[in-house]
Amino acid sequence: MNEVFDICDVLGPEKIIHINNEAVGLRAIVVIDNTATGPAIGGVRMASDVTLSECARLARAMTLKNAAAGLPHGGAKSVIIADPTMERARKEPLMRAFAQAIQQVTDHIPGPDMGTNETCMAWVHDEISRAVGLPRVIGGIPLDEIGATGFGVAVAADVAQAFCNVDLDGARVAIQGFGAVGKHAALHLADKGARIVAVSDSRGAVFDPDGLDLFRLLTLKAENLSVCDLVGARLDERDTVIAADCDILIPAARPDIIDDTNVADVRAKLIVEGANIPTTATAQNTLHDRGVLVVPDFIANAGGVICASVEYHGGSENQAIAAIDEKIRRNTMEVLQQNRDKAIMPRQAANALAEARVREAMALRKSYRHRH
Repeated sequence: MNEVFDICDVLGPEKIIHINNEAVGLRAIVVIDNTATGPAIGGVRMASDVTLSECARLARAMTLKNAAAGLPHGGAKSVIIADPTMERARKEPLMRAFAQAIQQVTDHIPGPDMGTNETCMAWVHDEISRAVGLPRVIGGIPLDEIGATGFGVAVAADVAQAFCNVDLDGARVAIQGFGAVGKHAALHLADKGARIVAVSDSRGAVFDPDGLDLFRLLTLKAENLSVCDLVGARLDERDTVIAADCDILIPAARPDIIDDTNVADVRAKLIVEGANIPTTATAQNTLHDRGVLVVPDFIANAGGVICASVEYHGGSENQAIAAIDEKIRRNTMEVLQQNRDKAIMPRQAANALAEARVREAMALRKSYRHRH
């Protein structure tokens, strides 16, 4: 019970739901953090080691992300405690059972996240007619397929280069987590002249100071192989990519990957957070003190949820891309200008921006007056 109280504050969470369906082996947690700005959009993450605390932190990140982006949606997150690599014959009934369990939780609009994808959301939508990030064939905008989040990360990096000693043309980039976010960020940054010198996935990391063969890396991932199968690159353990000799580091996988144990190893001048909460609070303080510029997660990686919102409200793929570019460019500029002009951490500036919008919405809602 203490864990529940530890994650509560004036913003939320509003609901914490535990799901257990032994018939299909389903164990899940849903956290609806805040719906003052509208029904909560949040991804469904599948992993074997997720906890209530992590789910609640991710839900709060979604509240702040949606508010910062000016979307008419609150924040939520769901986690399914299971192996995401399970075969489709097991995964489909698990996702359908999860969808049935949240059918009445109408203030939660699920979307894809780590361990789930557009196909999973199609199964959810088939059950409850409520999901985003759907396959194009059933009218969705497949945010992983078009690389919405990775595109937004590249936009944030483009803005950030004016605030630090980094030029994207020729910049050396390391990416921790070469999945849906990481690989699309790599593509867009390479188009701007950057050189991808290190990437990692669940099996390990590969390095080449002259630049990795991006086409071959993408081909390996398309064939469900690992970046470690790339011929000619130097191999190392997965998390050594954090210490890569690079200008830009993009953490694009799990939370808390940069912490007090490895923050001293970071050599990048700029970190653009592609994952949610990839850097601990104390590590962020250390990086700030060292002069490393960090573009916070819910500013840099909002592309996916912006795309999801456009889809939910009936917009097109082109409208989604334009909205991602406009919103992330504007918010990154505002946060980094405050970082420079007021000498505050980007995270502080981003939190203030997002929380002010949430509190303003709460003040307009009768159900929140006792908390505001």
